[in-house]
Amino acid sequence: MQWKPNTTVAAIIEEDDRFLLVEEKIEGKLVFNQPAGHLEKGETLIEAIKREVLEETAFEFIPESLTGIYLYPNPSNKDITYLRFCFFGICMKKQNKRKLDNGIVQTVWMSKQEIEQQDRIRSPMVLNCINDYLKGNSYPLTLLNYF
Repeated sequence: MQWKPNTTVAAIIEEDDRFLLVEEKIEGKLVFNQPAGHLEKGETLIEAIKREVLEETAFEFIPESLTGIYLYPNPSNKDITYLRFCFFGICMKKQNKRKLDNGIVQTVWMSKQEIEQQDRIRSPMVLNCINDYLKGNSYPLTLLNYF
């Protein structure tokens, strides 16, 4: 049997020292996460992150750089491993009438300190991505190639 990781994308969106997160219901629990989701068949990573941010926050998103690539084995299911591509970017126009994705309760802005104090962060990748962004990790989008 061939093993394949689940490819996901996530967004770091910072404004006035606060980060945009979504509060979402996962397996009956409310947790905080970056706007994030799975790469769909036929999409580029850039298309996927733009779509996910729009679906989960109603903001149009412009990715500016790649913050990092993360491999995360799911601790509650050893058969699932996530390969996450995390992007930094900016939000543009908000589509106020747009309904948020199923499972998304609300969007929230939190400081890094507020995020660190939360006991409902979906995974360690959330803070890892933010810390890498704050350390200055920034790679050009031209690093990503498609065939």
